[in-house]
Amino acid sequence: MINNLLTLLTYENIYLIANWGVIPFWLLLIFLPNNQITNFFTQSIIPFLLLSFGYAYLTYKIYLEGNILDGFELYNGLDGLYSMFANEALLLVFWLHFLAISLFAGSWIVRDSKRYFIPKVVTIPSLILTYFAGPIGLVFYWFLRIFFAKKISFND
Repeated sequence: MINNLLTLLTYENIYLIANWGVIPFWLLLIFLPNNQITNFFTQSIIPFLLLSFGYAYLTYKIYLEGNILDGFELYNGLDGLYSMFANEALLLVFWLHFLAISLFAGSWIVRDSKRYFIPKVVTIPSLILTYFAGPIGLVFYWFLRIFFAKKISFND
């Protein structure tokens, strides 16, 4: 039974599950930011726990293949990063990393917008940008937030 499950956990399947799996969390953040369901699912450890299972499984597979130190190639310059991402498992680990961090940033945007009474309509573009372009959406939100918080703060 376990072996059958493990045969389904190909890199492609993990990629598809992770990509499609984060979409419900993002939809909750965008359309129901003040709902208790959103608080429970997106602003808790749940999505990150699920992504970390994939992360840990991939790290274990990389370890079994003897490529555990290949991840440090990214510090050798752009060519090292390129060659590191030629390894599907390492590429997927970094993709899960990006999905988790961008979802965390999106959750923070929703929590912060509640604190400063920023309308949902204003936060939606920031959330969409954060989903697709990570830090750009976060900075876009920060600029919008200045008008509602009536202060510029670099360390909230």
